[in-house]
Amino acid sequence: MSTCYIVGVHEHGGAGPEAALPEILFGRRESLWDKGDLVIGAAHQLRAVETLLPARAERRDATGRIAAVASWVEQALADRLTVIVLATGDPLCFGLAASLIEKLGRQRVVVLPALSSLQLAAARLGLPWQDARLVSVHAADAGEWTPGARHDHGLAPLARAIARHDKLLCLTSPANDPARIARLLVAAGWGDTFRIDVAARLTAPDEAVFADLSPADVAQREFPQPNVVALRRVVPRVVRPAFGFEDAEYVQRQPEKGLLTKLEVRAVSLAKLRLKPAALVWDIGAGAGTVGLEAAQLCPEGHVYAIEKNVADVANACENARRLQVFNYTLVEGRAPQHLDTWPDPDAVFIGGSGGELTTLIDLCLSRLTPGGRLVMNFVTIENLATATAALKAAGAAWEIVQLSAARSQPILDLHRFAAQNPVWIVVATKEIA
Repeated sequence: MSTCYIVGVHEHGGAGPEAALPEILFGRRESLWDKGDLVIGAAHQLRAVETLLPARAERRDATGRIAAVASWVEQALADRLTVIVLATGDPLCFGLAASLIEKLGRQRVVVLPALSSLQLAAARLGLPWQDARLVSVHAADAGEWTPGARHDHGLAPLARAIARHDKLLCLTSPANDPARIARLLVAAGWGDTFRIDVAARLTAPDEAVFADLSPADVAQREFPQPNVVALRRVVPRVVRPAFGFEDAEYVQRQPEKGLLTKLEVRAVSLAKLRLKPAALVWDIGAGAGTVGLEAAQLCPEGHVYAIEKNVADVANACENARRLQVFNYTLVEGRAPQHLDTWPDPDAVFIGGSGGELTTLIDLCLSRLTPGGRLVMNFVTIENLATATAALKAAGAAWEIVQLSAARSQPILDLHRFAAQNPVWIVVATKEIA
């Protein structure tokens, strides 16, 4: 059976010790390079190994055509050719090996890695990296990241990772460069929290390391390409609970204090949403943001999209997000169903306020929910409860109602009594899995 060899090379020279690794498989008399019938790689990679390749081997430039590589390899293997695919560093660390193995099958692929650029950067910096979070922002240019950016922004995975980790190694791109990453830190309020190291042009004659820089400094500088960024937290991270914040900890409308989902109701509503770590969540009628922000913390790899029509509540929700350092959260001002057509399909939806569009919103949410997803709604009036159950019946949805009546202790002289909160109906609908 013909084989595809995925060989790691360095950006600036493939003749180092890692490039000679294939000879271990065949003995000194026969190297992998001599066996190659088709060699695929970017132009600079092909140049790096040119002196190692036999004259008969076909060289195929994959620059700008990475999507075609799998089909090229499949055809070559069908023709019983030996294929060598060149990749930067370790092809299984943010490289193309994973996609080729998925396409071709593990039995037809042999991976021969070089040192990854992340590993080289850690070595140059003397940085232990067994506890580092590895991130790649080698993506399309999505512009500057700011709090409230969508989940599919090119730097969103980095923002989520920074919120949860103290040490990160990051593969950059010409667009998402060290300066843009530094501006993310400043915009998120982490400008004094992290120090930045940049390792540039690793293995090249003009390799350079820029160590222990402040985000404010890096934000204004240009660095040689390509490069790797290390982020090190120097101010201890505040570890907050995922949910269960006291009502008074949230900024809320004054003097109308109390117009937010109370802690006891939040806890049950969040439990009924059955949130997974990477869930996409809608929060309709966000108010001060209490449910959506706690949902975002329960979905650290996911994202919450929230909408609120009251301008004062929007400002409060944004301030609450800033205080809690929640950055997988996008809030827009408007009246649902406005804006919902621009959001990704949700895995869970919470409706805390409907603005008179309850039936329309229920139908829309049920149609957009992913299979098995849940719609959770809170009501304090009998009329809205009746409207919701009628809409769910008409849609043929499976649903249940939880009536929650909570009471909190309050002091009375030197004793205590229970003060009842308003009862709340929590309506839960589940979208069937086809």
